[in-house]
Amino acid sequence: MRARIRGTEIYFDVEGMGLVPDGPRMRERPVALVLHGGPGGDHTGFKPGFSPLAERMQLVYVDHRGQGRSAKGDPELYHLDENVEDLEALRQYLGLGPIVSIGTSYGGMVAMAHAARYPAAVSHLICVVTAAHSGFIPRAQEIVAERGTAEQKRVCQMLWDGALDTVEKVQHYYAVMGPLYSVRHDPAAAEISRARTLPEPEALNRAFRPDGFLRNYDLRPELSRVTAKTLILAGAHDWICAPEFSEEIHRLIPGSDLRIFANSSHSIRADEPEAMMDAIKGFIVY
Repeated sequence: MRARIRGTEIYFDVEGMGLVPDGPRMRERPVALVLHGGPGGDHTGFKPGFSPLAERMQLVYVDHRGQGRSAKGDPELYHLDENVEDLEALRQYLGLGPIVSIGTSYGGMVAMAHAARYPAAVSHLICVVTAAHSGFIPRAQEIVAERGTAEQKRVCQMLWDGALDTVEKVQHYYAVMGPLYSVRHDPAAAEISRARTLPEPEALNRAFRPDGFLRNYDLRPELSRVTAKTLILAGAHDWICAPEFSEEIHRLIPGSDLRIFANSSHSIRADEPEAMMDAIKGFIVY
């Protein structure tokens, strides 16, 4: 499905019922907007891993503007602030009240900013393996220097330089970096998942290159404005959004809960999927 909003077309897909039979009445479930990472990725990596959550809420998977199956457009608008405004416009387009906002990695940055700027629009915020400011990049560079192979260091330098300028280069980057993204990395399963993804190099490079927007963003001054009930999930071995950044978010969002998964890296949904689903289900209580 597609929503025409803010001069572009945003792709979204829905899983799970919004209204469910409950004896003599119909009960309304909460609606969760699920935001992917990258930038330059798409929502397909959540399928089918997030399907257990559809037993508890209606899931709306979203592709950020210019990415996945959303319309291409002016690359100057492939930016965090635009993604935040798109998220709010989509919420209104769908006629939704306060949402559950689930953001992973870059999607977590968008979700945090949206919850801070539109606090009445979000009832529950779930931040998965993310960071509130650009300091995650130099820290990731340090971790790759410590843990990475020669080829991992080479492809990461391409990321920092904004030189992953073709789909093939992006796919190779993720193939090489797989063992750092996931403690339980399965090369065959990862290859199948990558084949389903529609990478957008322009969005990725505009974020990470030396003058990219992820080099100077800082959401920390805004986080005290978040009023949503907040859950923060981190992987103890995460190389790109190291767990100290989740700990920092926990300190800055009043009343938030933090869980660090001891046997996970950046991809908790691959490393400890059942525990991740249990944590989210336990958090969404209506």
